[in-house]
Amino acid sequence: MSAESSDTPPLVAGVLPGQSPEVLQAAGALAKALAARLVCAYVDEASYLVEWDPARSAHRLSLHPETDNAEIRAVTQELRSSIASSCSPLGIDWTLQLLAGDPARALGKLARDVGAAMIIVGTPEPGLGHRISAALNGSVAAWLSHHQDRPILIVPVRPPVHHRTKHGS
Repeated sequence: MSAESSDTPPLVAGVLPGQSPEVLQAAGALAKALAARLVCAYVDEASYLVEWDPARSAHRLSLHPETDNAEIRAVTQELRSSIASSCSPLGIDWTLQLLAGDPARALGKLARDVGAAMIIVGTPEPGLGHRISAALNGSVAAWLSHHQDRPILIVPVRPPVHHRTKHGS
């Protein structure tokens, strides 16, 4: 960790496999501008928390026992690669935390435990599946904005160019 970021509270960013790069780009740029460490967090909704230690990945048990460790390692590697490609060129200090359970509550707890200055999340991806999921489970950004005592930055995720031109947005 650089000396200039040691006194600055970290930022927490929610990350997902295949997520639009705009979220990490915005989080990285803000972390650089504030000389803050970026704590990226992926919350596996198909697991539940067994033990919590903000200094390490959460110990969790899967709700889908057929999911093997190779799949979890592949997701972790994909996330590390995405974060590194967005954040390493900026020269910021970043980490990845793997959490379990409800994404909004897990991100909120992590932010509280690390003393984060802000939580950064993206808007839901476009598409029917994501809209149904948000309707059933609620929006992570909406829950955080109503239940947190720290600022929430919601990064708008633009649909792919072919989607915008097809639908006129």
